[in-house]
Amino acid sequence: MEIIQADPKIAPSEAQFIPLAAPEIRGNEWQYVKECLDTGWVSSVGSYVERFEEMVAAQAGCKFAVATVNGTSALHISLLVAGVRPEDEVIVSTLTFIAPVNAIRYAGAWPVFIDAEPDYWQMDPACVQQFIERDCDWVEGVLRNRKTGRQVSAILPVHVLGHPVDMDRILEIARRYDLKVIEDSTEALGASYRGKSPGSIGDIGCFSFNGNKIITTGGGGMIVTDREDLAKKAKYLTTQAKNDPIEYVHGEVGYNYRLPNVLAAIGCAQMEQLPQYVAKKRDIAERYERGLAGVRGLEPMKCASWAQSTYWLYTVLVNPDIFGLDSRQLLKVLDRQKIQTRPLWQPIHLSPAHTNSNSVSLPISEDLVRRGLSLPCSVGLTEEHQNRVISAIRAASLQV
Repeated sequence: MEIIQADPKIAPSEAQFIPLAAPEIRGNEWQYVKECLDTGWVSSVGSYVERFEEMVAAQAGCKFAVATVNGTSALHISLLVAGVRPEDEVIVSTLTFIAPVNAIRYAGAWPVFIDAEPDYWQMDPACVQQFIERDCDWVEGVLRNRKTGRQVSAILPVHVLGHPVDMDRILEIARRYDLKVIEDSTEALGASYRGKSPGSIGDIGCFSFNGNKIITTGGGGMIVTDREDLAKKAKYLTTQAKNDPIEYVHGEVGYNYRLPNVLAAIGCAQMEQLPQYVAKKRDIAERYERGLAGVRGLEPMKCASWAQSTYWLYTVLVNPDIFGLDSRQLLKVLDRQKIQTRPLWQPIHLSPAHTNSNSVSLPISEDLVRRGLSLPCSVGLTEEHQNRVISAIRAASLQV
């Protein structure tokens, strides 16, 4: 790939802003939304909700799907229907956006944080096994944390940045100790793990359609599963646990979590474009890898031989001793040139919001967050703009 150098005659103030991950609207969104508005079907019932559920279920390779208002609500309900109870513990990735850990607390349960493995930055199955063998007792079919006395009831792996977790090893552990597996696949729609879709591998999976995801409904989420009992319970809970819609009889405390039809309409149009969007994300990743090859102190994302990543956010690791700048300094250099980048999330075991949770030092995740920087990778990113990003990074490394 030829790298087009930034035009020195164009001042940074005149350059066009390059966002990190902007939504792409290019299909039937306007037509489908107009139909909702014209017919008045804009709330949580309507044909587009069911159609969107069917499209996502088919993509995930699952029999059932339940649409929700966002990915966090999908995670919350999934934990409940999987049988996670107050004061249980759930094994979860620490290198993640905070939503799955918050959802564990919404359910009244407690997170047990697991470090990432260094190659692909996903939940490390060896660390899961180490926690169980070192810190837990398996007595009469119940896995219990020796220190807290709480029952460990589930594993919640997060497929970070669009790359799958090594799920075979996670499932092997889960089956051995009778743990439910809830997959946070919110960043991995369109990815593949040994020919399977993330979200379809455990007991239940969750997707998100936030504005920065590969496809978007503005907000929105989805629960997928092959178990009809879990799907029925999820739909029941997300529609206020309504037993009798005429007399407004509610069998238990439910939630107003259903996705509105007008947003589902956007989702249907977006799903029609998913193969092209995933292909574009992979093309962007390949061009970054070629364009930044040879830049000392930059380590690109890797993809395992058993996986196909969506590269939801294309992320590099910056070694300040070799590159000359650390990740936050490079962020500021690029920001001055109207190029938006972002570090990875603070590991949740270090979050002030979860200081009361059971955790220890998790060095791999802490190192990844210190060095990680996500680069612009919108589906609509032009080759010219990507070349500008590559040129700016190369220039930063040379000027130090």
